Amino acid sequence: MKQGRLILASSVVAFLLLSLVQSTPRIEPGPLDESPTVGDPAALLVLQTRYKSLTRQLAQLVPNRPYIVVDTARNHLFIKRRDRVMLDALASTGSGTILDKPGEAAGQWIFDTPRGEFYVQSKLVNPVWVKPDWAFVEEGLAVPTSHADRMEPGVLGEYALGFGKGYFIHGTLYPRLLGKNVTHGCIRLNDDDLKSVYQLARVGTPIMIF
Repeated sequence: MKQGRLILASSVVAFLLLSLVQSTPRIEPGPLDESPTVGDPAALLVLQTRYKSLTRQLAQLVPNRPYIVVDTARNHLFIKRRDRVMLDALASTGSGTILDKPGEAAGQWIFDTPRGEFYVQSKLVNPVWVKPDWAFVEEGLAVPTSHADRMEPGVLGEYALGFGKGYFIHGTLYPRLLGKNVTHGCIRLNDDDLKSVYQLARVGTPIMIF
């Protein structure tokens, strides 16, 4: 378990460092001088050295089976196998909005996608959404007492992968909103990417969300 955490944490750090390196201004040769110029070459060298070090560690430690990485800031879901990206999918993640719980002075729902290390706990085909209390409160409706009144089929897509506490990777009726933080905490994908995730992941597949 500790090794898995190290692997996934290293993977995330590598993603971040790669992003930093890629976002650093490109080195352009001067018109007459062949020596490259850069704003802060010492800082760039430190980043490149750390990135190479982490890359070497990943090559030795990364498991051979696929794992999932979710970047909630950029709204992307990746499936990786060792150092190879098998899928780069545009996603939607939690909006971070807050909804007060009726009748509770300090009670609130906060619609964030949880960060940390998780595992695929369930794989569902043609899932049915069991609407939680907040879904009715948000719509200004009374919370039903009958469980049957909470059932809503056809809104989660053809597949859903649960990763605990009611959170799922599932489809969406609003693909135009992919790439934005608009969900109540779940991770939405388009139909094709969702099918790929369902096929590549298995129960127990690690998920790192940051």
